[in-house]
Amino acid sequence: MRALIQRVSEASVSVDATLVGRIGRGILLLLGVENEDNEAVVSRLCERVLTYRIFPDEHSHMNRSLLDVDGDLLVVPQFTLAADTQKGRRPSFSPAATPNIAEKLYETFVRTARNSVQCVETGKFGADMKVQLVNDGPVTFLLEVAP
Repeated sequence: MRALIQRVSEASVSVDATLVGRIGRGILLLLGVENEDNEAVVSRLCERVLTYRIFPDEHSHMNRSLLDVDGDLLVVPQFTLAADTQKGRRPSFSPAATPNIAEKLYETFVRTARNSVQCVETGKFGADMKVQLVNDGPVTFLLEVAP
């Protein structure tokens, strides 16, 4: 499972010109689910995202997590993160989980995050979404957890 996280001042996601999620200061997370992923992977990745120290402390060092700063979280499903890009000029999506498995694990991730984060917004699984963000820093990391 892969999570591309971006520290944001604000972010939003729309489907068919309708706003479906919006956050203030926090993390925009693009989530890619792979074939071998399971609920244990979801749990480990969620804990890692919520405690990853990417927010500044009083000395401007990245020493605070999303939980430490009581930040918001916007989770957007993005199957292209699970692509194999090692060869050629076209991505292979064979590592990506099937849509029904990916959607279940995406929903599990969101439920798990909501147990710890007050404001969790989401995109819409399988939809063509438009994501807007103000990347703070910019600060962007790719987190991966294997089964």
